Amino acid sequence: MKPKIVFVINYFYPDYASTGQLLTELCLYLQHDFDITVIAECPPGYGGEAAAKGRYITDHLENIKVIRIRLPEVDKQSKFSRIKYISTYFFYATYLLLKQKNTDFIYTISTPPVLGGLIGTIGKLFKRSKHIYNIQDFNPEQAEAVGYTKRQWIFNVARAIDNINCSMADHIITVGKDMQETLVNRFGGRKHIENTVINNWTNEEEIVPLDKHHPRVAKFIADHGWQDKFVVMYSGNLGLYYDLENLMTIIPVLKDCKNLVFAFIGEGAVKKKMQEYAAQHGLEESGQVCFLPFQPKEDLKYSLNAADVHLVVNQKGIKGVSVPSKIYGVMAAGKTVLGVLESGSEAHRLIVEGACGLVAEPQNYEDIAIQLRRLYEMDAEEIQAIGQNGRDYLEKYLRRDVSLEKYRQLLLSMATQSPSTTMVSESR
Repeated sequence: MKPKIVFVINYFYPDYASTGQLLTELCLYLQHDFDITVIAECPPGYGGEAAAKGRYITDHLENIKVIRIRLPEVDKQSKFSRIKYISTYFFYATYLLLKQKNTDFIYTISTPPVLGGLIGTIGKLFKRSKHIYNIQDFNPEQAEAVGYTKRQWIFNVARAIDNINCSMADHIITVGKDMQETLVNRFGGRKHIENTVINNWTNEEEIVPLDKHHPRVAKFIADHGWQDKFVVMYSGNLGLYYDLENLMTIIPVLKDCKNLVFAFIGEGAVKKKMQEYAAQHGLEESGQVCFLPFQPKEDLKYSLNAADVHLVVNQKGIKGVSVPSKIYGVMAAGKTVLGVLESGSEAHRLIVEGACGLVAEPQNYEDIAIQLRRLYEMDAEEIQAIGQNGRDYLEKYLRRDVSLEKYRQLLLSMATQSPSTTMVSESR
């Protein structure tokens, strides 16, 4: 009989969130070796009348059983709305986990912050199952970096709870070497935590470099009036942890770059602020800025390839806390990167080692503008060559099948109760 794993992971197919896509691919990869049940939110509009009538519905994706929780609609600009959404998810996800039978493993992620890990801790205590805790973002460190609240006691309580989650987990997976350092530093060498670094990934067979003359890329460019434009693109979550609302202030500085356009593709908590700034300074009217919604997954390779340069950014203080997974898609598309990232962070290291772009420190807006101007002034062949460096590096060190197989081998080793050892994946 195959070992049973219950994934409590918030986002899952058909959700477009990056963690949802990653964990959907992971579950599909593992389904032949494990009996998998997924507990996740029910995307808005999914399931029709069945979803509307009950708190949760059950369906399948290939051999995977999926239990989807219907949650209240969330306004990401409202703290109350976020709390209502998170608390509802936490209650029902925990309840549904405890209802599962014959569970060998519980796999949780760090979403929602702290509570994602706590679901696994509670499940381990009541189900006597092994808990694998995948930390995509460290909290409260991430919330502290953006000053989410001035109540320090909230951060202290959250850190204490998450330290318990880490201490009780049978294995922790982080997605960057800098994040592994954060995990170790949390305990100051007082406690050994079994952990593995496994990079996130993109499907490098699906996201591939395409010329701007490719019919679908050319159509995307033409649809938005970007012919003969130098396109700087940000594609992803327009959220709290990227300082995007302040990065907007460099755009007027570059107004003399006549054919330069900034394309922001996605949704998130700061999009309204960004649009308000653009309106106040006439940036959309002048053609310097364009806002687009998330693109369908099947069209992502075309939208990514419409850019000359991609922004990969994090707020100051996020080093060792989070790795922007958009870096893998940009490298797969063979596009040049401008990384607004702290030195020594995982994505910063990938850009430097892969020689696939330029970097600047967060909040150093003058230098960010200087680096963008450097890229703008390069000829097309040089920009293309730098982007191709990223694709070559990804194919050599960051392939999807390598990361997926590391997950599989780790879980199989734990299922057979072989001696637990700390494993660290090498990004190069």
